[in-house]
Amino acid sequence: MRTTVAVVNGPGQDFALEEVELEGPRADEVLVRVVATGLCHTDVTMASMLPAEMYPHVFGHEGAGVVEAVGPDVAGIEVGDHVVLSFRSCRQCDRCRAGEVGYCESSLLLNYMGMRMDGSTAYSRDSGPVFSHFFGQSSFSRHALAYADNCVVVDRELDLTRVAPYGCGFQTGAGTVLNVLRPGPGDSLVVWGAGAVGLAAVAAAATTGTGTVVAVDLVADRLERAAALGAVTVDPSTPGEQPVVDRVKELTGGGATYGIDTTAVPAVVKQAQQALGVRGELVVLGLGAEEYQLDAIDMLQNGKVVKGSIEGDSDPQEMVPRLIAMNAAGSFPVDDWIRTYSFEDIGTAVADLHDGRVVKAVLVW
Repeated sequence: MRTTVAVVNGPGQDFALEEVELEGPRADEVLVRVVATGLCHTDVTMASMLPAEMYPHVFGHEGAGVVEAVGPDVAGIEVGDHVVLSFRSCRQCDRCRAGEVGYCESSLLLNYMGMRMDGSTAYSRDSGPVFSHFFGQSSFSRHALAYADNCVVVDRELDLTRVAPYGCGFQTGAGTVLNVLRPGPGDSLVVWGAGAVGLAAVAAAATTGTGTVVAVDLVADRLERAAALGAVTVDPSTPGEQPVVDRVKELTGGGATYGIDTTAVPAVVKQAQQALGVRGELVVLGLGAEEYQLDAIDMLQNGKVVKGSIEGDSDPQEMVPRLIAMNAAGSFPVDDWIRTYSFEDIGTAVADLHDGRVVKAVLVW
């Protein structure tokens, strides 16, 4: 079938709308008519960092849509179901069986290589194949092929433009708090970068009764949103303000119990580490920097921990419904963060995301 995709034709090039040929679903695949797809920094970063031989490439990994066809081996998903698309996992390896689906032994092949496990691609055009299957979906497309393991069936009454970001950004921020750090009333948490992932972390922390939550960002609108969720806010660029590490330590009684970095800015990651208290723990979520330089003396003398997390250690089949239920109950108020753009305006959405003019851009057909 013919469908329209937002494709990147080479490293660093803009997204361009083009028609391509899409294969029908194989035995284990699900054909989804995409209604909306969240725009994530990962899409923009990956669009410029892959080797030249991995283009043209269709990205998009926060899709939501309606199932139009299912392969004969697919169970639990039917034509007409509304689904939120997330990352893939094999569900069979030791890590998956232990509940650590984000660390699936086949994760690299299933999510990042732009093809099926057999090396084939879902999309093609006259000049040849188009890399696809990004996070097992490549949902910057009117139609996407996904799988039972990364399709989360949701209530048909839900607005798909509002639930698309649950597939990655929202579950990453919230999952890091709820699954990884699990702060309580006696703890402090500092979130560095109050975009969609950071604000999701702040919102989740509010549900755990975390003693002190601090949000650090340069964008006033984002800080206002964090404050509305109960966070103390810090803008490091404020004239006359004390150094950000000193300010955070003051607000957290000598140093934070936990920190989350969403910026991937090396200097910020180092500050986040330094702002931890004794035996504090920092989770680094941002993608973009190839390496970080940490304060080794501070880490060793104070027993600090710096680590990463994939999708907040979440299983989408559990976390996506959980967060949607929290939103319905009023404890995960993310709807106002979303601004919709037509896919024709994807360039504007990318620019607004880059410049901090939007918290969560969602592209719609």
